[in-house]
Amino acid sequence: MKLDSLETLYVEELRDLYSAEKQLLEALPKMARQASAPELKQAFEDHLGQTEEHVERLEEIFKQLDKKPTGKTCKAMKGLIEEGSDIMKEEGEESVLDAGLIAAAQKVEHYEIASYGTVRAFANMLGEEDAAELLQQTLDEEGETDKRLSELAEEIVNIEATAGK
Repeated sequence: MKLDSLETLYVEELRDLYSAEKQLLEALPKMARQASAPELKQAFEDHLGQTEEHVERLEEIFKQLDKKPTGKTCKAMKGLIEEGSDIMKEEGEESVLDAGLIAAAQKVEHYEIASYGTVRAFANMLGEEDAAELLQQTLDEEGETDKRLSELAEEIVNIEATAGK
């Protein structure tokens, strides 16, 4: 692949995000099952529904571009999910493990926020206004999820985790 234009880079970054979201569709149910705090379990389940919508939005953008979404594996997401899987294999206090799951999930969210912000900027530069709007919707949702995870950590999980010090 020769990156000879911003449009080519844009499509490659969209493919990377598509791969990332598809990987998350597999990881989120596992994280929800592993979570002990009901609020965290619910947050993961809610984000699974959002992730399905994110995939649909990306598919719509690819349809508009007359391109295929496949053909790339997001190595960053693969690594982030692997880190989360390592936490799920650990033994320990449930609240501490939940804190670890939140940390892993927020790493994922921050990666997605950076990636969606980048492709949205590319879409704007390329005059892809409809795509930029769809990408902004997803970017907003990723930010909301990150905020929700922070609140769960600060108001419930981390407090319970410090009880055992």
